[in-house]
Amino acid sequence: MSTAYLNIGELTTWDEERPVQRDAGLVVSDGRVAWVGDSSATPAADDAVDLAGAAMIPGFVDSHTHLVFAGDRAAEFEARMAGQAYTAGGIRTTVTATRQASDEQLAGLVAARVAELRSQGTTTVEIKSGYGLDVEAEARSLRIAGQFTPETTFLGAHVVPTGWAADDYLALVTGPMLAACAPHARWVDVFCERGAFDADQARTVLRAGMDAGLEPRIHAGQLGFGPGVQLACELGAAAADHCTYLDAADVAALADTGVVAGLLPGVEFSTRHPYPDARRLLAAGVRVALATDCNPGTSYTSSMPFCIALAVRELGMTPLEALHAATQGGAWSLRRDDIGHLRPGARADLVVLNAPSHVHLSYRPGVPLVAGVYSTAR
Repeated sequence: MSTAYLNIGELTTWDEERPVQRDAGLVVSDGRVAWVGDSSATPAADDAVDLAGAAMIPGFVDSHTHLVFAGDRAAEFEARMAGQAYTAGGIRTTVTATRQASDEQLAGLVAARVAELRSQGTTTVEIKSGYGLDVEAEARSLRIAGQFTPETTFLGAHVVPTGWAADDYLALVTGPMLAACAPHARWVDVFCERGAFDADQARTVLRAGMDAGLEPRIHAGQLGFGPGVQLACELGAAAADHCTYLDAADVAALADTGVVAGLLPGVEFSTRHPYPDARRLLAAGVRVALATDCNPGTSYTSSMPFCIALAVRELGMTPLEALHAATQGGAWSLRRDDIGHLRPGARADLVVLNAPSHVHLSYRPGVPLVAGVYSTAR
């Protein structure tokens, strides 16, 4: 079965020679992009859709979320807006609520959040555990996440739970918890930050995960300068996410190794920390991704368009750079070459905007611009 999309006002493919094409056509066959070119030259297909000048972009690739949770932390947000500083300890509040929820309740909550993401143009999502912090609760979180995406991440090393010594909990994470969770995860992650895990502890977690067949990624540089980025580069991680606080050596290491810098501006919006400097990263040749970090404590948003608008307004990115980071950049972060672009051979994750240009994603923040999402993804 093939479908031709005609009269695309602006088509973003990320082709090296023509990343953005106007008056374009695109043909999908068997769930893949089969042809891209001028609308007037579009080959015949089994079906045809006239977009009447609307823009088409690749589906957003949200490479950092924490969707498996119950409860909320609105009171914590309210306190921060009144001047209280954010610390990592609030995670424990969500752990309590998540443990108390049934499997059915958690799966229903994740389904609703994934539907919300999808309605705003996200076609691929990564989902972490990290709000269970015991063996069964972490494994349960990953089993539920796996119902919605193959991009599941074991984050047992989120914080040390109440009542545990750090070394004892680290032994649990790298032993019985990892054994229970590895069959349900593709990735291993750790919160390398003050109030969570230091460099040696984070290295232990990531190496154990890698020995179990998981690929590494890391939370780094969210609350202050620290060793997380250098550790990511040392271990060949796919991504170092947050990157709010970076020194010159961090930027150089990211550029030299190709580790993706995942920027999560919803966090800075919600915590009042300084925004990361995307211009500095892009000027150095660092590969950049943009993600929501959807979670109940520091970035309770499922909207990639909102994050794109923040990236343009607060991170110094152009609208096209922000769109690239939210699509191709997210694919890089997940080490995927079949998503995040619309070149021939890509998975047909198509998003049609109710607008003539991608610029409207940041030009009209808060306006629902997604007119249609076409995807073979689950």
